[in-house]
Amino acid sequence: MKEPFSSRATFAVLATILRPLMNAMMSKEWKGAENLPRSTGFIVCPNHVTEIDPVVVGHFLYNNKVLPHFLAKASLFKVPVVGAALRATLQVPVERTTAGANRSLDIAKEAIEAGGGIIIYPEGTLTRDPDMWPMKGRTGAARLALQTGAPVVPIAHWGAHEVFPRYAKRLYLFPRKTSRVLVGKPVDLSEFQGGPITRSTLDAATERIMEDLTALVAELRGKTPPTERWDPAAKKQKRTGRNFETPQGEAQ
Repeated sequence: MKEPFSSRATFAVLATILRPLMNAMMSKEWKGAENLPRSTGFIVCPNHVTEIDPVVVGHFLYNNKVLPHFLAKASLFKVPVVGAALRATLQVPVERTTAGANRSLDIAKEAIEAGGGIIIYPEGTLTRDPDMWPMKGRTGAARLALQTGAPVVPIAHWGAHEVFPRYAKRLYLFPRKTSRVLVGKPVDLSEFQGGPITRSTLDAATERIMEDLTALVAELRGKTPPTERWDPAAKKQKRTGRNFETPQGEAQ
């Protein structure tokens, strides 16, 4: 899948609009761009703390000459204006069914084979951890990496949640905040490659990705992460939706 001119043109228009806004909202401290692969397709795995994370990560990647392609909730493609922009820039819709997820991974493979970058939030949604540490991951990024051999690049960021807190309804622009981004080296998944892709293999590879990502977040925050990764299922939380603190099975 080569990037068509129409997609590149749409990216350029969006960048002309969004980059000045992002620069006005937050100052930038970006490190580790040298770890982005330049000669092969790759998978980007960021942490996920607030709804404007994709704009932050997309801003960083675009400034570093990587056109950002996200796996995004299919429902977003139905939102006026937003959906049109997602379709025009060849973002990948993800449905919450097994068949839909498999179709999304097939499209992502095409992007990687063409030498592009695909962004997958390994947590699958905004973290449910009360202190916003990366929670237990889902296996989509690991599966795609093992199927394609593409490197997985963890990207940690911190600060956007101060401008737009999780599930907030307005921006908090003053005092001016800082968007901090740190790119890690590709995750070492060599021990999982070449063998059968079993559930245990995917779980172990996913945890390796989450370990590297969490270490980067800890470096940005200057704090020690919890010894036990937050697991929404174990906490009887819903994995998706705003009312995630309501235990599964209870009426809202």
